[in-house]
Order: sequence, then structure tokens, then C-alpha cells
Amino acid sequence: MSSRMSCAGLLHRAFAALVLVGAGFHADAQSIQLALPVACEPGRTCYIQNYTDLDPSRSARDYKCGTLTYDEHNGTDFRLPSLAVQKAGVEVRAAAGGSILRIRNDAPDGTFTKLGREAVREAECGNGVVIEHPEQWETQYCHLAAGSVLVKLGDKVELGQPIGRVGLSGLTEYPHLHFTVRHNGVVVDPFAYGVRPESCQGGQSLWLTALRSKLEYQERAILNAGFTTGPVTMELIEDGSAERQMPSASSMAIVAFVRAIGLKAGDAQWLVIKDPLENVIAETRSAPLQANKAQFMLFAGKKRPPGGWERGSYKATYVVERDGQVVLRKDLELML
Repeated sequence: MSSRMSCAGLLHRAFAALVLVGAGFHADAQSIQLALPVACEPGRTCYIQNYTDLDPSRSARDYKCGTLTYDEHNGTDFRLPSLAVQKAGVEVRAAAGGSILRIRNDAPDGTFTKLGREAVREAECGNGVVIEHPEQWETQYCHLAAGSVLVKLGDKVELGQPIGRVGLSGLTEYPHLHFTVRHNGVVVDPFAYGVRPESCQGGQSLWLTALRSKLEYQERAILNAGFTTGPVTMELIEDGSAERQMPSASSMAIVAFVRAIGLKAGDAQWLVIKDPLENVIAETRSAPLQANKAQFMLFAGKKRPPGGWERGSYKATYVVERDGQVVLRKDLELML
């Protein structure tokens, strides 16, 4: 194959073969061991938005039989908290040592969000790198920033070596690295290599032992949370404005906001702010979700009272409840 990656094929082909993994297939002693392909801290500065789809039908399920994937998704999406973080620069690194097999480095960032799917046809991966490893293993890295690829065809790379930066190229609406693993040309899930069909457990983790606890499966996660001074939009969260506009004693409003990922149908959310005297000054409750949500934003706030703000600690609490149980919680504090 030439240095141009046929991304429609690279991202979507071999799904039919993927579902054969586990049918008479067993992990072997030659399994690759993978380092984290992004320079981030899972659960704090990056989050797994989607896993590999292991369902051969038009439905989708991740390796825990959960909802963190979609039909024919053939990799793991490591999402950054915002565009502001992406623009500051986050390295993509070789997950294992090997040779550079394919690259693309000239796709613009943000084409899909501006012009739609047709603009990235045959280039869904955007800027990317494919690395060939021993024993017929390959890793692929997609959606890198325009012009950020640091390697050339045939280069030898070592585990952890920077190969580019996370971007917004190709078929993506948010900054993340799409990371795919193949063995003998077949897509495999690095969280459950060799898992049997229809199983919600088993298989072999291909991640380095030191990484496995950091990459523990989370059904839901909080991507962004904080205080700001006015109404919140997704755009303000993405460009970092919401987090930068911290309220002070002279602010015209105090607003708390949260953006969560991986919420499920039936989840109910609640966000409340209390003043230093423990009085509730703002509250937002959402009805149970009617469908799964890849992301969801909630905010609550209050305008400055005539006498000004009480000095002291303002506390916000965000809760997700399901069947009467708290399944996700975040506590925030603001000192005035």
C-alpha cells in the first residue's frame, strides 16, 4: 500500500473478521504489550469515549457488554477534555516498537465539523500513522493534528516515542485519538484479546501491567466541571472559556457546570449550589434520559443578590442517579 492511507478501508474493513475472534481462537504467548498511545492521565486529562464494537450485528456492545461504542467502531477513542487542551498540544506516542508502515500528514483539522461527511470521504482517519510490529501486529493512530506527524515511511520507532499530536482531522467532532490494534490483519480489542463471542468477561488485556488499573472500565465519567460567571454552552466548554471565567466577589453571577460522558437511558441528573450558610441558591434537575448520551451538559446558577455575595465557601454537587442509586457524583467548591 502506498504512503496514502485508504482510511475508509483502514477504519471500517475487517469488522466481519473481528467477530470471529474467540470462535476457536486463543490468546498466545506472542501477544503484544501496549503502552498508552497518548501523553495523558486516564480519568483526569483524557477519557475513553468509545471502545471496539464486538457485536457482529447492527447493534453494538463493548467488551463489558456496555454501551460505550457504536456499530462497526474498530478501535479505542481516547478523548481530550476540550479543544483548548488539544490546541495546547498533546503528544501521540508509539504504543510499541516497530516500523512505520503508512502515514498521512496533510489533512486539515475540523473539515468534518465545518463541511460534513462528504468532505472526509476516503479520509475518515484524517492524519494518521500505522506501525508494523513483530509477529504480524499493527497499531493505527487516527485524527492527528495537521502537519504534526513526526515520522516517515520505514522509520524505526521505539515504545513511547512521540509520533504526532492529537488533532481534529478526518471524521471526528471532538479532539481524540482513535487507536486500532490488528493481528494478522484482523481488528482485535486490546482490552479483551481473544474474548469469546457474546461474553462480557474474559480475553486477555494487551496493555502493560502497570497501565491496567488506570484503564479500568468506567461506565460514565465527568469530562468537565467547574464554576463560571454566566450561561454555559458546549462551545464555551470546548474553547476553555467556561473554566477560565472564575467567579469573584464582584461577579454578576455564580454558575456551576458539568459535562458528563457515557450517560445511559434512565439516568437522572441533579446539580445544586449552596452558599456559605448552606442555603440552596440554584438547582437544576433533569428528567430521566430517554436514550443513551455520548455527552450531556448541565448547569445551574444565580445572579448576584442586591446585597452582594456572602463571603466564604460555595459548594456545588452534581449527582447522576439510576434506580434510586447514585452512580456518578462530583463535588465542587468556590471560595469568595
